[in-house]
Amino acid sequence: MPETILVVEDEPALQETLAYNLEKQGYQVEIAADGRDALEKARRTHPDLLLLDIMLPGLDGIEVCRILRRENFSAPILMLTARDDEIDRVVGLEIGSDDYLTKPFSMRELLARVKAQLRRTETIRAELEKIKTNSPGENTLRSQNIAINQTRREITLDGAVLPLKPQEYDLLLFFVEHKGRMLSREFILERVWGWEYIGDSRTVDVHVRWLRQKIEPDPANPARIITVRGGGYRFEG
Repeated sequence: MPETILVVEDEPALQETLAYNLEKQGYQVEIAADGRDALEKARRTHPDLLLLDIMLPGLDGIEVCRILRRENFSAPILMLTARDDEIDRVVGLEIGSDDYLTKPFSMRELLARVKAQLRRTETIRAELEKIKTNSPGENTLRSQNIAINQTRREITLDGAVLPLKPQEYDLLLFFVEHKGRMLSREFILERVWGWEYIGDSRTVDVHVRWLRQKIEPDPANPARIITVRGGGYRFEG
């Protein structure tokens, strides 16, 4: 069954171009031209990926993303922005988008990013299915008050389940597996997001900030995920 992509774009010409090129790649495409329609179609069709323009009539893409993530919409969200504005990109990442593209962009780059996000989602699904099928017990990794149940892809802090997005889970697991080592942003990006990911190292910084807010007693003065000046990050047990 083909993967479904919901394209949320209010410019008719770009909307048509995106739909045409995605359908040529074998995807099923749903269209929405404003934020409220996007919410309704995302809830109804449960797409495998959301292509979401930031500048939309009625309800902008930032608010659409925020609402969907609050409702536990777990599919990848790739945001489109009309200007090369770092604030847009950082805000988008902070509220839960997985990637972003600045207009104008090449169709080849967009398709590459779509494929990378869908492949990542499929890999996670396959890993979960494999664990469920083949593992009779539960594989748990511990670091002080953090317990990572790899069978259920669940992390607890002092016994309470942490509400983590898939990439937050992968990043914290990677930190715990490499406890005490200095890890460069580029190395983290390659190993956690994959070599096909086309974003930059600021993605790592945003996700580190999210994790600090969830596991550090004082996120402004982190004691577990330490910034190494000019290098990257180091996780302390």
